[in-house]
Order: sequence, then C-alpha cells, then structure tokens
Amino acid sequence: MSHKILILYGSYRSDRMGIRLAHYLVAKLTAQGHAPELIDAQSVNLPMLDRMYKEYPPGDAPPPMEALAQKIRTADAFVFVTGEYNWGPQPGLKNLTDHFLEEWFWRPAAIASYSAGRFSGVRAGIAWHAILSEMGMVPISSTLAVGPIAQTLDADGQPTGAAGESLDKAFGRFADDLAWWADAAIQQKARRAPPY
Repeated sequence: MSHKILILYGSYRSDRMGIRLAHYLVAKLTAQGHAPELIDAQSVNLPMLDRMYKEYPPGDAPPPMEALAQKIRTADAFVFVTGEYNWGPQPGLKNLTDHFLEEWFWRPAAIASYSAGRFSGVRAGIAWHAILSEMGMVPISSTLAVGPIAQTLDADGQPTGAAGESLDKAFGRFADDLAWWADAAIQQKARRAPPY
C-alpha cells in the first residue's frame, strides 16, 4: 500500500548537512512507491510559537500554518529528521512541531537522527520518542542514526562508502516498520473511530 508520508526537517543553519538525509529519505520512500513530501521548517518559516494553530479562529491562521495543518491531517505517517544540538532536539524542528497538536494524533512517526560525529544524533532521537508520544503519535521502534553525516551521504543525498552502505541496509527495516504501522492505523480507524 502506498502512503502519504511527511518528512519533517528543522535545521536553520546556513551549512545544513541534515538536508542530505531528508533528501535521501524522500528518494528512497518514493522508490518504494510511497508519496513522501519534505516539510522544511526553514522554508515554512513559522514564527516562534505564540499561538498554536488551534488557537486561531477558523480561517484566521496564517496561510503557511493553514496549509501545513491540512498536510499533517491527511498524512498517513511522519518521519522526523533531527540533528542534535547540545544533546537535544533542534529548536527549528521542535518549534514547527509545537504549532500543532490534534493534527498529529493516531499516526505512526519515525525518527532519523544525524550528526557530524560518531554519536549520530541518537541523544536527540531519544528525546523525540517522548515528545512524539506526548503529541499523540506512535513512534516506531526502528530508527536511523547517521554519523558522521558527511561520510555517509554526499551533497545530493546519495550514500557513499561503507557508512552509506550501512544506511542503505538499515533503511529497509525502517521503511517496512513505518509502512506496517501506517497500514495498521488506517485499518483500525476504518474499524473504529479514535476515542477522542
């Protein structure tokens, strides 16, 4: 089954390396027959959180926020591509995510972390598990951890060397896990409406 999957990426840095991983995921999920879409926090450019989407009267939310709310509501699954800043999540990705709440409910989420070093952003990835659970998503158990990112993916998001081979090897299970949970969520919602 083909799924609509949002790939959410949150770095605002001028020399962004994680965009390589975001592009890699879009290409790989497309090759599997899914319909991924990259949501780049820098391009969406929501302000620092003041009012959540739900706090605006209907029709009054800023147009980029309204458009993103619709994309989130209609997605089957999500992938959060996170770098690690001081052992924690990127503020840009967290800010993008926090503008919404109910829009995220009852769908699976996957975490792909990265860093310039050997820890591959896993500490930020661990933090995202709790954040996504609190926001009504089901984080899958499979994760991708990429580091050093410059030795794993080239500027076009293509795998390079042994690290790139390892990423390609891990991707299959990651994608299968996400698709299984997306199928399960779709089928369960068809049988029974979510309780809230």
